[in-house]
Amino acid sequence: MDLILWRHADAQDGMPDMDRALTDRGRKQAEKVARWLNERLPADSLILVSPAVRAQQTAAALGKPYKTVKSIAPGADAAYVLTAAGWPQASGTVLVVGHQPTLGYVASMVLCGKESDFSLKKGALVWLTNRVRGEEQQPVLKAAITPELV
Repeated sequence: MDLILWRHADAQDGMPDMDRALTDRGRKQAEKVARWLNERLPADSLILVSPAVRAQQTAAALGKPYKTVKSIAPGADAAYVLTAAGWPQASGTVLVVGHQPTLGYVASMVLCGKESDFSLKKGALVWLTNRVRGEEQQPVLKAAITPELV
């Protein structure tokens, strides 16, 4: 399976947190990364998105249908995100649009086997996959992209 963790793009400050919208800069970041993703995402990819407005707007830049998942809202537990994505047993590609620090914790759990601090910049993504070698599953980093590098 491929697991893509995409942090929402730059958002306005303020409260309530769930209603924070993307800034102009954030919309540009989301559009740039969405173009990059659309050139690479398989057509049958499952897209799971936090209910927060900034994550919804980031995902909308893809122009593809997605599913809103409460268990990946701000402050979500990394294990819940992995469960929602079906890692590592699911087949195909799952894109999760969410938040820091949760997505960093998810990436560290997949790559290092334990939750630790790992930061994704606003609008950035990490593309992970797993491969089977004999009886062992190995996580593999396929890509790490920031909006500035697209």
